[in-house]
Amino acid sequence: MVGRTTEFGSRTSLPVVAFRGRWAEVISPLLPNGVHGFVPLGQVRLSHDPLALEVDLSRRRLRVWHRGAVRRWVDVGIGARLSPTPIGRFAVTDELADFHTSAYGCCVLALSGHQTHRPPGWTGGDRLAIHGGGGIGSAVSNGCLHASEANLRWLMRRIPLGTQVVIHP
Repeated sequence: MVGRTTEFGSRTSLPVVAFRGRWAEVISPLLPNGVHGFVPLGQVRLSHDPLALEVDLSRRRLRVWHRGAVRRWVDVGIGARLSPTPIGRFAVTDELADFHTSAYGCCVLALSGHQTHRPPGWTGGDRLAIHGGGGIGSAVSNGCLHASEANLRWLMRRIPLGTQVVIHP
């Protein structure tokens, strides 16, 4: 059951990937990667978001798309060989400022995706995110995407909850 708020306290916003009769097919952090849920159209408020994020793991770059044009490029650190960043279609579920800054930096954009190859001894949970950290341009993380503080602050100001994120090889 989907609540009004996420586990981090943000307003729940589920991106729609398709319509099937009277149902909206949605991305949810409550489901495994690649599995979509269904919500009755009569129980949701629909809105259109002209933004999307695309992550090219081979180039270690995130692109911010707005109405079909690239608005910004962000170099990122990606998952290490033993804890690769999962590929697929995800969504921004939470925007967190001052959330364990010593580990995650200034800002965190939590994603709906889950890390399926956590490194041995990792106790930080399985949710994917875009957050601060070293190794930008390298494969060094536990699966999350690392970005500079300036880029994170830019993303936090402009990317709404529910924005779709496509991560590809």
